[in-house]
Amino acid sequence: MSQQARVKSEEPIPRGSVSAPLTIVGLGELLWDLFPSGRQLGGAPANFAYCSHLLGDNGTVVSRVGADELGNDIRESLAAFGLSDDFLQNDEEHPTGTVKVKLDKAGQPDFTITYPSAWDFLEWNPALEHLAKSADAVSYGSLAQRSPESRQTIGKFLDTVRKDTARVFDVNLRQSFYSAEVLRESFSRASIVKLNQAEVPKVATLLGFSGDDPRLFCQQAFLEFKLPLICVTRGELGSLLVSDSEEHEHPGYRVRVRDTVGSGDAFTAALVNKYLHGASLAEANDFANRMGAWLASNSGAMPPAPDEGLVAALAEIG
Repeated sequence: MSQQARVKSEEPIPRGSVSAPLTIVGLGELLWDLFPSGRQLGGAPANFAYCSHLLGDNGTVVSRVGADELGNDIRESLAAFGLSDDFLQNDEEHPTGTVKVKLDKAGQPDFTITYPSAWDFLEWNPALEHLAKSADAVSYGSLAQRSPESRQTIGKFLDTVRKDTARVFDVNLRQSFYSAEVLRESFSRASIVKLNQAEVPKVATLLGFSGDDPRLFCQQAFLEFKLPLICVTRGELGSLLVSDSEEHEHPGYRVRVRDTVGSGDAFTAALVNKYLHGASLAEANDFANRMGAWLASNSGAMPPAPDEGLVAALAEIG
């Protein structure tokens, strides 16, 4: 499939390359997605951390669950997925988060999110301070900032990370759980912003930008927030990556979709992986689209690694 690029499409993303496993943090909601067929572990930051783990880095989930059966089951599930629960706080007062998920015929989800949930009360503590200082990347969204407690903790975490830590704002608008204030503050703290095409006009309106053209939106965001990288995803139609010196557009990969829950988070994990390793926009965009397509061809947001290995499975897509 053809790919289109503007200016220096093979130049590396402006970030130093690395080789050792990195500490990649998903910061925010962790919950059970309640499908008609049963429950599956989910939450965008947790999905991101899991996919980062599949890609060979130290995916770390930072969240909060209730002191209940659902919370205990989450801890057991994380262990089964190979993820630590060291930064999973326990809440004696609020229940573990749940989301009712309905899928349409194309596998597109509709979410009904329980409020309040334990992850709305994420607390800052010395363990999180230590983790923040050692993190190589952290992904956060708007949903976990719907409550003042978690919003404050997320802000402290982002203010504590090193200057070279990739701070990834995965916008992830859900229901009415976002505001202009949260979006503007989150953009201002980010080094990478990712949102989908349907979110562009909503975010643009709240920030006072033009939402008619994703490229114009990206240009305005660059001027306002001095961002190194912005990504606009388009589902099976691919994605647009824009840096301060170039852009790259990918047409996407079409696969047999089981459901799309978590595919955007898988995309983000792969994009960040390539960003941290100094890949070009073209390489990062292709790899991220492959990862998102692979996830969509599976059921749930945290499918097991394929028998033939993830890298081999991704290479077969297309």
